Amino acid sequence: MTLDRPTADPRAHREGAPPLLEIDRLSVDFRLDASVVHAVQDVSLHVRAGETLAVVGESGSGKSATALSVLRLNPSPPCVYPSGEIRFDGRDLLKLPEKDLGRVRGRDIAMVFQDPMTCLDPLQRVGAQVAEVLRHHTGLSRTEAKEAALAALDEVGIPEPDLRYRQYPHELSGGLRQRVMIATALVARPRVLIADEPTTALDVTVQRQILDLLVTLQHKHDMAVVLITHDLAVVAETADRVVVMNKGRVVESGGVLDVFDHPADDYTRRLLAATPRLEAA
Repeated sequence: MTLDRPTADPRAHREGAPPLLEIDRLSVDFRLDASVVHAVQDVSLHVRAGETLAVVGESGSGKSATALSVLRLNPSPPCVYPSGEIRFDGRDLLKLPEKDLGRVRGRDIAMVFQDPMTCLDPLQRVGAQVAEVLRHHTGLSRTEAKEAALAALDEVGIPEPDLRYRQYPHELSGGLRQRVMIATALVARPRVLIADEPTTALDVTVQRQILDLLVTLQHKHDMAVVLITHDLAVVAETADRVVVMNKGRVVESGGVLDVFDHPADDYTRRLLAATPRLEAA
């Protein structure tokens, strides 16, 4: 069986549609013993159903701290949220009780991380980890969850899903582990997918396959996607809009073509200038 959930209007990401996920003037601090690190300062962004929003910037710019804040996955302590709101379905996720937020994680908003080996349980078979998400969020029986997990592994292009279901993470290649992570994230049909540097640890060929897979699944399920990356070529190929971050702040945002063709901020211009290009001989 497969888990079927209603999808939004596929045209909903057009300009003027209400945001599905909205971050409003968010600040994130890490309060250490002798100092306070202001990792994110007054950041605002939004994404609509069916839309891909890319968040770009160099390491330390606040991209991941912002993304992890959506589901309050930054370690607390030392992380605190001194100001701002993160709204989803009319609720401020920063104020939700942990029990209620647990119902949102994986069910309505899911994440794919950079290194699946740090996220997958090395002692548990990969299929059981996918099925566990369904068991947690739905009333499916163990047999029904296994059937849905097998379908999810097949959907993300994993060959011989019956065999892979029984394997452990270390028995899979990096590309297959990342596909398992995507299957785990999407098996409950979330409305928002946050992909935090999902291809950085993979070789170029596998990167292309994973990105194509994310685009295909987004269109199939009409998800909103927030793509965290430093790769501007990926942004140009996959995103509708882009937010540029530097030193914890948003320095520029807009449509990808507008920002890339006519960057207004000097930091954006320097990022674009630093992108390798193949010049004709």
